[in-house]
Amino acid sequence: MTARTDFTPPDTGALARFLHTAVFAAIEAGRIQQAQRGAELRVSTKSSDVDLVTQVDRLCEQRIREVLATAYPTHAVLGEESGASEGSDSRYRWIVDPLDGTVNYAHGFPYYNVSIALEIDGVVRVGAVFDVGRDELFTATSGGGAFLNGKPIRVTTTSEVRRALVCTGFSYDTGERLENLELFSRVLTQVQGVRRPGAAALDLCYVACGRLDVFWELALKPWDAAAALLVLQEAGGAATGGSGEAYRLGDNLLVATNGHVHAKFLSVLGANDLRA
Repeated sequence: MTARTDFTPPDTGALARFLHTAVFAAIEAGRIQQAQRGAELRVSTKSSDVDLVTQVDRLCEQRIREVLATAYPTHAVLGEESGASEGSDSRYRWIVDPLDGTVNYAHGFPYYNVSIALEIDGVVRVGAVFDVGRDELFTATSGGGAFLNGKPIRVTTTSEVRRALVCTGFSYDTGERLENLELFSRVLTQVQGVRRPGAAALDLCYVACGRLDVFWELALKPWDAAAALLVLQEAGGAATGGSGEAYRLGDNLLVATNGHVHAKFLSVLGANDLRA
């Protein structure tokens, strides 16, 4: 892994400073992930037998929180492993997934990342998603565009569902897995292909940079999607719930596309039949 200590944000001002912090924190967590690969991970479970957590998840979140607390001690933090910590300045909240794709990481499957977003007055304004294994850093600031390793990215122009490469993920909850399996069967024969790599933030960033055309998933948590959604939106993509309304963090269904195929894919998915 090459540490991107020379990374220069594409914009200026406060958002750029926040982005610098997010990138530094993500790189620090990435160092831990690389150092611990192949080591004893002390794997345990959370909500179910397939919902894993390792010592690396916890070490990464601890380091990210240290970086954030040093730079912005008054800001709140919401992290997957440690929950919410209140800050004295209620305008700012960092949303952190220290290791998105833990099951992949635990099995040595190279598809996992660090995801860090900053919410200001309830709106995500900064996002950084670091694919540690590939040394790919996706970044965005509100109104400043989306970037992969400092170069601008855009979604595809695919407008036909049958030509779309589509991606999904499955919840740890058995009922939600079965519900998404029904959606999977609806989609499979209508598109060019369906992938299920297992890390939602990267899935969304892959739509943003044109490697995928569509991503959908049920029951994502805020830390799964916050940073990557900003990257997607700044790259020209669209994200809604089932009825076509703007997606809000924590909604039951996320449908994220290049925008051109969005309405048609919602129809294929039959998303109006689902809870938003």
